[in-house]
Amino acid sequence: MKKIAFHLNCLCQGGAERVVSNLANRFAQEDVKVYVATEWYDENEFELDERVTRVHVGLRDEDQNKSRVTKFLLRVKYLKEFVKEYKPDVLVAFAHRANYRALMAAGNSNIPVVISVRINPIGYYDAFSDKIQIKWLFPKAAGCVFQTQEQKDFFKPYLQDNSEIIMNPINSKYFEVQRSSEPEKCVVNHARLVDFKNHPMLVRAFLKVHAKHPDYQLKIYGPDSFDGTKEILEKLISDNKAEAYIHLMGGCDKLEVEIPKAEVYAYSSDYEGMPNSLLEAMAMGMPVVATDCPCGGPKAVIRDGENGFLIPVRDEEALADRICRLIEDKHLASRMGREASKIKELASTEAIFIKWRDYLEKITDKNNR
Repeated sequence: MKKIAFHLNCLCQGGAERVVSNLANRFAQEDVKVYVATEWYDENEFELDERVTRVHVGLRDEDQNKSRVTKFLLRVKYLKEFVKEYKPDVLVAFAHRANYRALMAAGNSNIPVVISVRINPIGYYDAFSDKIQIKWLFPKAAGCVFQTQEQKDFFKPYLQDNSEIIMNPINSKYFEVQRSSEPEKCVVNHARLVDFKNHPMLVRAFLKVHAKHPDYQLKIYGPDSFDGTKEILEKLISDNKAEAYIHLMGGCDKLEVEIPKAEVYAYSSDYEGMPNSLLEAMAMGMPVVATDCPCGGPKAVIRDGENGFLIPVRDEEALADRICRLIEDKHLASRMGREASKIKELASTEAIFIKWRDYLEKITDKNNR
């Protein structure tokens, strides 16, 4: 495999974008020619190695006033032109619509397409239009990478048979932190402020924690997604006069410094793929409480009661209870944190890169026979 291309919407600060940037940079270090084909540029993006070639395959200025159908066809056309010009040995698509575009763009070419499912298929791959596109396009895929077994089980055997389950890699900087023996009296979370992360439940649960432990604070790190979640949280905090002990910290580029200062880490998502934030917290040795959300990401890495707590989705009573248990039982919290940090044995950048490299080489070797 001499040339590889990744296709996704952009390189903004999200989970799939982080994985692609890490993989692209690591493949470049192996002297593989790497292309990253994106639909648009964002103000706050992950950095690419200078050896990686970024190519714009999205809409152009003159396309903005065209119809929705025309725009869709143009996106496919521009990606098809990219594939024809650069001729990668494999095209790897990340996320929902990018999967469809890549399979359409590769068409009848001899270039294998590997798709990647990054979210709960229920709600994202089960609409009527998705069922049509999946039936038409997914049999053309040379392979698929899932993050969890639940994702894989959703799809037909033909896709499962050529698939691989690969976790997200964790940046090595999160393995190198030293937690204080006397952490701050603080519960912490870091995730983009977006509806499905269900930060309002976390805030409501912490109000119960604070009633029992009034000297504790909650700090939520993460950028605004501008979907209204931040405003909901601000009103919830204001209505409960909690400004002194519940803080929206915004984005932070020193999470490896700030997160380990806290005593407990809480994660409240309604659904996820494989949550990078949770993996990072575990890598930093944080005792964690997380929802057992579909499609099975937290459950894949947390053994309930051993290296963290799993609670039912949207169960704020259970979330408050487990946070209190970790606050009140320092020995339990310390033990869970040590066990959580062992995640690095499974999800280091190098370990995940090797899995991706071996899988893609298998796909390209099969295609060349």
